[in-house]
Amino acid sequence: MEKNYQELLEQLMDEKIESLEITPKEFMVFQEIFMNFQHRKSIVGTAQRGGSIIYKREDKHTSE
Repeated sequence: MEKNYQELLEQLMDEKIESLEITPKEFMVFQEIFMNFQHRKSIVGTAQRGGSIIYKREDKHTSE
């Protein structure tokens, strides 16, 4: 069963999940959806040893 990456990205933005791990096998399908995701610039991916990437919502720090 294929993951619903659009829904997972929305859950990440809504803070319903803390992170999203994408394996090398999933990456090409995920990347297409991620590049069209409205809030993609608010999500940061960190590469892991073995080729997986963990995506998290970027923390917003304000210096006012």
